[in-house]
Amino acid sequence: MIVPREQQVKLRMLLWYVGKPLLILVVYDLSVVVAYKVLHWDWVALPHIPLSLFGSAIGVIVAFRNQSSYARWWEARTLWGALVNNSRSWARQVTTVMMPLNDAEAGELKTVQRRLVYYQIAYMHALRQHLRGLEPWTELVPLLSEQELSRLRDEKNVPLAIQQQMGVLLRECQLRGWIDMMHWRALDANLDDLVDAQGGSERIKNTPMPKQYDYFPHLFVQIYCLLLPLALVSDMGWYTPLGSTLVGFIFLALDKIGRDLEDPFENTIYDVPLTAITTTIEINLRQLLGESVLRPAEKPVHGVLW
Repeated sequence: MIVPREQQVKLRMLLWYVGKPLLILVVYDLSVVVAYKVLHWDWVALPHIPLSLFGSAIGVIVAFRNQSSYARWWEARTLWGALVNNSRSWARQVTTVMMPLNDAEAGELKTVQRRLVYYQIAYMHALRQHLRGLEPWTELVPLLSEQELSRLRDEKNVPLAIQQQMGVLLRECQLRGWIDMMHWRALDANLDDLVDAQGGSERIKNTPMPKQYDYFPHLFVQIYCLLLPLALVSDMGWYTPLGSTLVGFIFLALDKIGRDLEDPFENTIYDVPLTAITTTIEINLRQLLGESVLRPAEKPVHGVLW
């Protein structure tokens, strides 16, 4: 996710965002002007094109696509906000409502509580890597035992397998009397909420925007940019590249914004900052365990928070 570094965004950065398509448009605009003014190809001028009508229609189409893309991005961020809240609730409940039956079990219970919280941290890291299509093992090694890792290596859905182990261990705690039925149900409901958020994230990841949403707005913007200099050259002359490039830049930028936001889990600079979110969760949960040696929080790198 790109984060603001300065009060004002530099024009150079805005132009670089569109990049190659804008450069091609400038070259094309200059070619049209040279053909009309130098070579006297009067037929390249099409002043009667209803440019404003086309622009209005295309603007509505692109705005609708962008709204749909942003809705996907914002839903992804909302789901991960729920994952943050449920992770904190899980650790808080695990460390406060579970009680040993006698002093002899206190040490064992504390170990189990630590395992349950570490499972949750591992679950969040595994879910992040699962959505990004990356291997999770580097993140899981400090959190799980070698035996636990070996059981997970054949799993197709590692975060779901981790949560299965969380449920099994939680049930064992209930059977041993460390947690009553009411609190067990609350913790189990917390696991259900985590699964719901994971399912929502996977739905966004595995259901791309319909191809028509992606192809036709992009095609319409390209056609509009091709028509721009043809409609302006007879009136603006040598200034055609200025007017055409400015208007074209707006449409090209809007088209790229929608395409960048379509998949919030693609591991690009425009994504939901999953690494920063999971790192924050790990720091919070380790502190609830009373740990003081913590990994540093993620910070923006060159204006991007991953």
